[in-house]
Amino acid sequence: MENYYLLLDSGNGQKLEQFGSFTLIRPCAQAVWNPVNPEAWKNADAIFTREGNNKWLNKNRLPSIWEIRVANILFKIETTDFGHLGIFPEQQLFWQWIQEKISSQPNPEKIQVLNLFAYSGGSTLAAAKAGAQVCHLDASKGMVAWARENAQKNGLNNAPIRWIVDDATKFLQRELKRENFYDAIILDPPTFGRGAKGEVFKIEEDIIPLLNLCKSLLKEKPLFILFSCHTPGFSNLVMHHLLSQVTKDLRGSIDYGEMIIPSNTSFSLPSGTFARWQSG
Repeated sequence: MENYYLLLDSGNGQKLEQFGSFTLIRPCAQAVWNPVNPEAWKNADAIFTREGNNKWLNKNRLPSIWEIRVANILFKIETTDFGHLGIFPEQQLFWQWIQEKISSQPNPEKIQVLNLFAYSGGSTLAAAKAGAQVCHLDASKGMVAWARENAQKNGLNNAPIRWIVDDATKFLQRELKRENFYDAIILDPPTFGRGAKGEVFKIEEDIIPLLNLCKSLLKEKPLFILFSCHTPGFSNLVMHHLLSQVTKDLRGSIDYGEMIIPSNTSFSLPSGTFARWQSG
C-alpha cells in the first residue's frame, strides 16, 4: 500500500489530498483560486463538507483506520466529525527539522523537550526518534491516547515520553514551581480552546503570558523554541514580533514565515504561520 501523504490540488475553497491509497476532498478557505487539475477531483474516495451539518460523503469507501508515513513517522489516520484525520501535513518540514536539530547535538539523549497543544504527537515522535526526552501535553484525553498509539506504531513504547492531559497554562505554572526546565519548547496554540477542566484559552488574550511562561521554563542555554499557529491575523510578522520580545535576551536567531503544504502537481498551500528561535 502507498502509505504517504500528497497534496494533489486545491481550489474553489477545497483541497484534494492523498492519504496513502485514498484521495479525499476537504474544505480549505484560503484556496480561493481555481483548481489546476480539475480531472483529478473526479476520482476522490470521500468528501468532507460543512454544508448543513458536518459530514463525510462516501465514507463507506474508506477503512475505519489506516496508516501513512510522513517525515519518517507513522501516523494512524481516522476520519473525525470535524474533518480532521489525525495529522497536520503543514508541520512535516518541522518534524524533519526537529529530528535533525536534536540528533546533531553531542548528547541527544539528554535533551529535554516540551510539546504543548501536542495533538497526535508528530513533534513529540520526531523528538523522541532523535533520542530526546519529551513531555507531551494536550487538553484532550482522546488526542493523547491517539498520540500514544502513534508512538506504539513507531516502536517508541518505551521511549522517555511523559504523556500529560492538562491545561497548558496551569501545567506550565506547576512545572515552574517544580523547577522542571527544558532545552526546547514546541507550541502550536489554537485560536480558542478549552483545558482539561474547562479552562478557556483565547490566543489574543493569552499568548503573551503563555510565551513568557515558556521562556521561564527554558534552561540556561536552550536549544530552540518552535512556535506555530493557524489563527487569522497572526501573520508571520506578528509571530516574529511575539517571539523576538520573548527571546530578546537569548543568544540566537529567529526565522519566520508561512507554513505551507508543498505540491508537485498544483499550487503550494498556505496553512498558517510560524516563528522559530534557535541558539547560535
